[in-house]
This record gives sequence, structure tokens and C-alpha cells, in this order.
Amino acid sequence: MDELLGQVISVLKGMWKHRWPGLGVAWFVAIVGVVVVLAVPDKYEASARIFVDTQSILKPLMSGLAVQPNVEQQITMLSRTLISRPNVEKLIRMADLDLAATTKAGQEALIDKLTRGLQIRNAGRDNLYTLAYRDENPDKAKRVVQALVSIFVESSLGENRKDTDAAKKFIEEQIKTYVVKLEEAEARLKQFKLKNIELQTAEGKDMSSRIGDVSTQLNQARLELKEAENARDAAKKQLDAEKSETSSITSKSILQESAIQVATPEIDARISSQKQNLDALLQRFTEQHPDVTNTRRLLKSLEEQKLKEVAELRKIAMANPPAPVQAGVSLAAQELARMLASSEVQVASLKARVSEYESRMARAREQMKTAPQIEAEYAQLNRDYGVHKANYQSLVSRREQAGMSGELENAAGVADFRLIDPPRASQKPVAPNRLLLMPGALIAGLGAGLGIAFVLSQLRSVFFDARALRNTIGLPILGVVTLVRSEAARQRDKRELRLFGLAFSSLVGVFVLVVLVMTFLAQRGG
Repeated sequence: MDELLGQVISVLKGMWKHRWPGLGVAWFVAIVGVVVVLAVPDKYEASARIFVDTQSILKPLMSGLAVQPNVEQQITMLSRTLISRPNVEKLIRMADLDLAATTKAGQEALIDKLTRGLQIRNAGRDNLYTLAYRDENPDKAKRVVQALVSIFVESSLGENRKDTDAAKKFIEEQIKTYVVKLEEAEARLKQFKLKNIELQTAEGKDMSSRIGDVSTQLNQARLELKEAENARDAAKKQLDAEKSETSSITSKSILQESAIQVATPEIDARISSQKQNLDALLQRFTEQHPDVTNTRRLLKSLEEQKLKEVAELRKIAMANPPAPVQAGVSLAAQELARMLASSEVQVASLKARVSEYESRMARAREQMKTAPQIEAEYAQLNRDYGVHKANYQSLVSRREQAGMSGELENAAGVADFRLIDPPRASQKPVAPNRLLLMPGALIAGLGAGLGIAFVLSQLRSVFFDARALRNTIGLPILGVVTLVRSEAARQRDKRELRLFGLAFSSLVGVFVLVVLVMTFLAQRGG
């Protein structure tokens, strides 16, 4: 620490030795700084304030129908990218600044100057912007700001239309692609349905449901066949009995009973149908179910109606006795023969029906082996078609939204630009701040003087103590000879010190006086 302090003291003593050249350089640099500060031309600032109103009534009205443009973000981006080379060139033409720049170099210099000088300041979150420019000529600064205001308003949403058109074009291309995909998927579905047309039903049932339906129809046909065979056997037995009997009373009774039994075929068919329906309902529901109750009630009503019709037929048969029988053949035998023939025809028909249903069941079971694979292929084709159709409909909806969004962006009232303060140039110069630059010139002069003194002390170094000399040469010091100054020399040193202090004080005093005069003149001019 002592060594470092000694080095600092040695440097300061060396600089003090060269104080007069340093003071001279300080005076020169300070005077040059004052001249430069006074020679800097005055600059006037022109400014304008613009308020961008983005709270449009169209936003809530068009919510959900169109993509809402983020006007705040667009305006912020516009304020940051407004000062670009194309806009600056346009501004130069609008403000008639290109008349003075006739050469290419002059135009480039003018563009660079305007790019550095133009300012767009955001006053906060209220979309209030200040446009400013400084120039030596206040009228020129005002024209530049006026042109900048026009460019700011005109360029507000100009690029957004291009973005909307590009988006619509891209969506149109995607829609065309999906139209081709939909046509291909529809063609594949058509070919698949034509290839497997025997597996399709109007109700759209799968193979398991079809097998169940065919099985139900087969069982019903078998039941009806059994009933028809029983009826045929009964008729055959009655015909045999009639042939063996010769009693007219018995023949009459048989004939009447047979006629009565076959006189109600419609009611019998309805009763049989309701019984089958009741069996199906009981397999699915309980006795208390409304459908079961209604079916039982209808079945009971049909049976009562049948009993009434049978009773009426019996009364009619008893009131009208049969006609005399022809030779060798009774009327009852003839009727039974007719019934037997009809039963044979019905049995043959039902056998054909049962055979058809059995063949259908066999084909359905055979097709059941390949049905899962076919159904999987159909599901895959249908799924692909559904995905393409959903994407196509979504793209069509997006296209409509894009078109409406483009119209919304161009509609009046989306963003309202209000000129709060028109372009106006200041009456007094705003730059340079000479009151602040004058102390800077003094500080620059003092710094230059200290720097010269330090450089000279290093170029013409002097040892002020024995320790510094010993550390430098690396040899032992045997002794030190001290200079004893005379009274005249000490008086001369004091006069020199007073003269140096006077010169330094004059430098500072002159600067203080200049600053006070400039402050007085500025206040008087204000």
C-alpha cells in the first residue's frame, strides 16, 4: 500500500512539474470547445400527436362470425416499422426535400439523416403517439412531420389486406385438394358397395342382425308349416271318418262343425299373430309392461269376437239344414275333400318358404365368415371419407370467415385515427443545450491539460526520492544530496504558484461568466 501511494505521489509530482504546458493545453481545448458549442446551429423541433381509437362497435357485432383483427398489435407494429427506407423515400418526395439533393450521395445522406432524426414515441397504453423531427429550419421540420403523419395514417392497415388475400388463396388451394380427396373416397365407397351389394340392407343392419332376422323368419315359417300340417292331418282324419259313417245326422254335424271351424280364418290369423307378438314381448318385458297388457287385452277381445261369430254360424247352420246328399257322396265329404286339397296346397307353399329361409340362413352363415373383414374395410373407407368431409367443411367455413375478416378490416370504424395536435414547430430552438455543453467544454479542457501533463511526466521522467531511483536502477544508493534553495528562489516559486493559480482561476471564472451570461440571455429571450 505504501509503495502504491509512493508511486501515485511520484506521478503527481511529475505532472506538477509540467503544469504550465498542461494549463496551456487546457486553455486551448476549452476555447476550441466554446467555439464549437457556439458554432453548433440551432435545431427546432416539429411534432404532432395522433390518437388511434381501436374500440369499434363492429368488434362485438362480428364476434363469432369473423376473425377479429388485433388492431392494437397492428398499430404497435406499424409504429415500430414505419421508419423504413421506402417510407423515408416517400416522405422526402412528399416534403419536397429531394429538390436540394441532386446527387446520389446527397440523397443517401438525406435518407440517413431522416432515418436517424425521425421519432415515433408512444405516450403509453392509450394508443397515443407523438411524431417528431428536428431540423435547423422550423418550416422544413414541420413539412417532414406533416408528411410522416400522412404516411402513418395511410399505412395503417394496408398490408393486412395482402395477408387476408394470401390466407384465402391458401385455403382455396386446400379446398381444391380436399375436393379431389372427397371424390376419390366417394368413388371407393361406391365401388365397395357395388362389390358387396348382397350384404347391404335398406335399414343398414350388420350381418349379425340379418342372421337374427332370417332366423326369426325361419322359425315363424316352420311354425306355420307345422300348423298347416296339423290342419291337413285333421282334415284327412275327418274325411276318413266321414267315409265310414253313413248316418246323415253325423254327416250334418261334421259338416256344420267343419264349416264353422273354417269360417273365421281372418280372426284366427290375427289371434295367431297376436300370440306370437305376445311371446316376443314376454321375452323382453314383464307382465306389468303396458305393451304386454295391451296385447293380452287385444287377444282376449279377438277370442271373444271369434266365439260370437262361431255361435252365429252355428245358429245359421241349425236353421238351414243341409241339402239332400247326392248318390253315394255326402256334402260333408265333399267339403272335407276341398279342405284337404286346400291344406295340401298351403303345406306345399309353406315348405317352399321354409326351404327358402333355410337357404338364406345357410348363405348368411357362409357370409358371416367374411363379414367382419368386409365391415372393417367399410368402416375404414367411411372413416376416411368422414375425416375428409369434416376437413372440407371446416375449410369452407374458414374461407367464409377469411373473406368476412378482410371486409371487416377494410370497413370504416375498425381503427379511427384522430389528430390531437397538428404538426407545429417550436418557436425556440430545442437543441443544442449550450448551458449543459459549456461545462462539458471546461471539463474537456481540464482533462486534456491533465493528460498532457501526465504524458510529459512519463516522457521526461524525474526521480523525486531515493527509493524510486533504487527500485528503477536496481542498485544500492549510498547517499542523497539535498538542494537548499535560497530566499530569492523561494520567492520566485511563490510568485509562480500565484501566477498559476491566477491563470487557472481565470479559466474557470471565464467559463462561469459565460454560463451566467448565456443563462441571463436565455431567460430574457423566454
